[in-house]
Amino acid sequence: MTRKEQAGQHSARGGPKAKPPLDEARLRDLALAYVARFATTGKRVERYLVRKLRERGWAGEGEPDVDGLIARMGELGYIDDAAFARARGGDLLRRGYGARRVGQVLAEAGVDEPVRRAAAPDEAAARRAAFALARRKRLGPFDSHPPDPARRAKQLAAIVRAGHGFDAARAIMDASDESALAEWVAEAGDDAGNLEGMD
Repeated sequence: MTRKEQAGQHSARGGPKAKPPLDEARLRDLALAYVARFATTGKRVERYLVRKLRERGWAGEGEPDVDGLIARMGELGYIDDAAFARARGGDLLRRGYGARRVGQVLAEAGVDEPVRRAAAPDEAAARRAAFALARRKRLGPFDSHPPDPARRAKQLAAIVRAGHGFDAARAIMDASDESALAEWVAEAGDDAGNLEGMD
């Protein structure tokens, strides 16, 4: 690249060349590029577009119709909060996070409460997630260290921090071995065979 070309890419003050203000077409292109790159929600797209408008300004006619653009993208299937909630929630459960943590992550992503409630795990899925966490983090019956009250308290706290209730944490810590924990999962109406390959 020649010096002249390099100079054309920078402003007189030496910083990057300022991007032009947004208009309707540029705003739509930004939104399309965003949803093409990320599994996302309407609220996240809104935050992104509002930030870009603040950074670059608006050169279109009237006020920018961010809500209308997001609604249209939802109609076209480019944004689907329910699908996002199911996919993100399922991923978190497979990694061992509990219902409370799943709800927090979805709320932060802007998923409305009724959609979060519909995507919440049932008891069997919540127990599978607790089992996955215990195996992945080597908690309870997966811990190779001898029993110790301080260690037990730390592990209980870790399970609760991961979004599981105290009853689930106690079930994990009280299980005598992996089979006993698998039986606890099966009591919720789940097949213990589903526990393979979760971590």
